[in-house]
Amino acid sequence: MSLERLEFKTEVQQLLDLMIHSLYSHKEVFLRELISNASDAIDRARYESLTNSAVLENESGWKIKITADRGRGTLTISDNGIGMTKEEIVEALGTIAHSGTKEFLAALQSKAIKDNPELIGQFGVGFYSSFMVADKITVFSRRAGQQGAGGVKWESTGDGSFTVEDVEKERRGTDVILEIREEEKKYLDEWQIRSIIKKYSDFIEHPIVMDVEKEQDSALKKGEKVTIKEEETLNSMKAIWLRDRSEVPEEEYNQFYQHISHDSANPAKVIHYKAEGTSEFTALLYIPSHAPYDILFRDYKIGPTLYVKRVQIMDHCEELIPHYLRFVKGVVDSADLPLNVSREILQHNRQVEIIRTNITKKVLDTLGDMKKEQYGDYIKVYNEFGRVLKEGLHYDFTRREAIADLFLFPSTKTEEGVLRSLDDYINDMEAQQEAIYYITGTSLAEALHSPYLETFRGKGYEVLVMLDDIDDLVLSGFEYKGKRLKSITKGDIDLDKTDKTEKETAKKQYAELMDLMKDTLKDDVKDVRLSGRLTDSACCLVADEGDLDPQVEKLLKAMGQEVPLKKRILEINPSHPLFAAMKAVFEKDAKSNTLPDFIKLLYDQALILEGSKPKDPAAFSKTIAKLMAENIGKESS
Repeated sequence: MSLERLEFKTEVQQLLDLMIHSLYSHKEVFLRELISNASDAIDRARYESLTNSAVLENESGWKIKITADRGRGTLTISDNGIGMTKEEIVEALGTIAHSGTKEFLAALQSKAIKDNPELIGQFGVGFYSSFMVADKITVFSRRAGQQGAGGVKWESTGDGSFTVEDVEKERRGTDVILEIREEEKKYLDEWQIRSIIKKYSDFIEHPIVMDVEKEQDSALKKGEKVTIKEEETLNSMKAIWLRDRSEVPEEEYNQFYQHISHDSANPAKVIHYKAEGTSEFTALLYIPSHAPYDILFRDYKIGPTLYVKRVQIMDHCEELIPHYLRFVKGVVDSADLPLNVSREILQHNRQVEIIRTNITKKVLDTLGDMKKEQYGDYIKVYNEFGRVLKEGLHYDFTRREAIADLFLFPSTKTEEGVLRSLDDYINDMEAQQEAIYYITGTSLAEALHSPYLETFRGKGYEVLVMLDDIDDLVLSGFEYKGKRLKSITKGDIDLDKTDKTEKETAKKQYAELMDLMKDTLKDDVKDVRLSGRLTDSACCLVADEGDLDPQVEKLLKAMGQEVPLKKRILEINPSHPLFAAMKAVFEKDAKSNTLPDFIKLLYDQALILEGSKPKDPAAFSKTIAKLMAENIGKESS
């Protein structure tokens, strides 16, 4: 039959224009798409051969062959799969048979294409991505099992039309020949082809082969080398995640982890399982042994590599895992998702949500089991990733208690290095205790010497020490098994509910002095009140319930965020001898010049105790020096 020229359907031409004229930064995915198509063709032929042996044409073995011809400037991808008839090739390569074509084109036009390599694989249009690197594409194909019927040749330069004609083709399957553009000739380099296949198609079930030049000893002349061409398989064909766990040695798991994570260390834990039921998928996940330096950065890439039926779809599928588990590495291979899946589709896909829920539970359960059964290993993991895990309290309300079960903290009741869980705390609580008390700090030593702990130590109440910068942000007001977590540096603390008379007496006794303190510090504090948390120290600053912790304020400021100014409350300890002395001075001379100095010193002292700087360090230093000089003068006279 003579050559026949046909026009592309309108949507195909739009697609080609977008691809050819875009500045696409992931052009190498064209090879992934062609290999994926070839693999699908082999799968179809293999399936049909089960009931129709004629499909095999007396040829055993399946393979995909890559041929790079530098002289001609061509790259050929051949398969011995099902092949196509003329009608099938016109339908497959001349139209986009998908109801969502318009939506797909809109997505391509509205997005920065170079940032969305996964879009190319959508809607069965991966073949057309070849026009990003090729001036002309020629396809030879023959349907398996139709040896006498001949083949078909399809050809196009992407200019809006294509030609088809009948040709003779000896072997079944399809050959896609790309005439590579001059500026894209790197795709003819053996190392580049190897690299792309290793990255995208290493675990394709069928061998991907290429003739490579190798040197070997000459059989004719001793001591001389000759160059030969030998067919070499470029992919491992070992989908480690699809093998039974009992068949995979630890060393292979470690090697695969290092391959996908670019981490030289071994993982702390391997999670390998197959889910069946409403969604079928296999997951091979790893909990690393140490945190990468950039895990707290905004542009840190999260999510396992997504495969669909052993074909890699995207490197980091963040839709498959919650942000607070972003340290988890691995692969997920779904049998239910389509190969043309995109990020836009993933965000609204029920199967993806099922996978995400399943993975999240599995990872949390695994961490919980480690905590119970491999405590030493868990401590190492927690020290690396505990801070990231805590974000889950903020982002994942449905699993807050399960996440909190994994937390560990230093405590006022343990030796250094010994950590306590929230369960440990509740089990050992005092009978009359109403809350789980905690204190934040930048170091354990500093927190354990804090004056805020005085009353709690006296009552025998345990206080957890929280040293991560986000602790107060995510834990303040959180309720665990009916007990609310309460910061001992915020709100009013009254552990001694029975001794009301003594407190009322002290309040009346120091009322006028406290009024003077309020007036002197009116620009710095919102109130001055008697403290229920101090027994030895003179004073401390506390925030209102619900206000930001000073550590959180510092964190937000360091992130460049504007933090609204909130005045705190100065609490004083009426049993401290300093206040009896100040009261005596006040009663002798209510307008004494030294009282304001004392009051300002108290405020600066409270700032220092919470880990802040005095409001005016120079003035603070001068007042200290002045009072020391006066005191020394009295002592020496």
